[in-house]
Amino acid sequence: MPITYEKNGRIAIITINRPDALNAIDPQTSAELTEAWADFRDDPELWVGILTGAGDRAFCAGADLKELIPALGEQARQGTLKEFNFGGITRGFNTWKPLIAAVNGHALAGGTELVLSCDIRIAVENARFGQPEVRWAIIPGAGGTQRLPRAIGQSAALELILSGRQIEAQEALRLGLIHRVVPQGTALEEAKKTAEALLVNGPLALRAAKQAVMEGWELPLSQGLDLELQLFGEMLLTEDSIEGPKAFADKRQPQYRAQ
Repeated sequence: MPITYEKNGRIAIITINRPDALNAIDPQTSAELTEAWADFRDDPELWVGILTGAGDRAFCAGADLKELIPALGEQARQGTLKEFNFGGITRGFNTWKPLIAAVNGHALAGGTELVLSCDIRIAVENARFGQPEVRWAIIPGAGGTQRLPRAIGQSAALELILSGRQIEAQEALRLGLIHRVVPQGTALEEAKKTAEALLVNGPLALRAAKQAVMEGWELPLSQGLDLELQLFGEMLLTEDSIEGPKAFADKRQPQYRAQ
């Protein structure tokens, strides 16, 4: 199986499972990732998702150049490339549930793009990142030219994309590409801890907050504030918003139901 999909309580853990190929994504892997992420999105019992890679060498080395790139070339010739969603979350996928990247090793090209598609990004200290596509006479095609500038700024993103230079975890942390660096072998453990910490919060509030940030990013401030107020009002009408303050007053842990 090129991926494994585990449901652990409210947490979904999706693992790219091609360690011998540095977890590079071929057509079958991309298709299975797409199915798994759709299931996560649509399962009301799952509230947080984690993406990681098998082994300790690579999170994902990007697209399988021997199989996926030729297949995409054929799609480009047929005019169907717009239907391609690399790894299931880079294009045409929408969920307001939080996504965590547990970067267990190198994340290059499409691997970096998968990391950027997640909301919280945790990487081991020996991880490397980069968009080397221009070296193979192509460009990032799974969001790298769009998400990387939004994450680290246009100038820094252009330098990485045009040079194809790889960076280590500490530089990625300094630039804002990732949020935390952890010891080798502990990325998934840290991601699970982070997921558990998120589950203490109201699940609908987490989704509304993510939506406000993501959709408001492209709006003028006044419209973004309107969106925020709209979502704030919607949260006030939920059962969870009654349970939270009540639990605080009762000095107990709230019992949220995503309602």
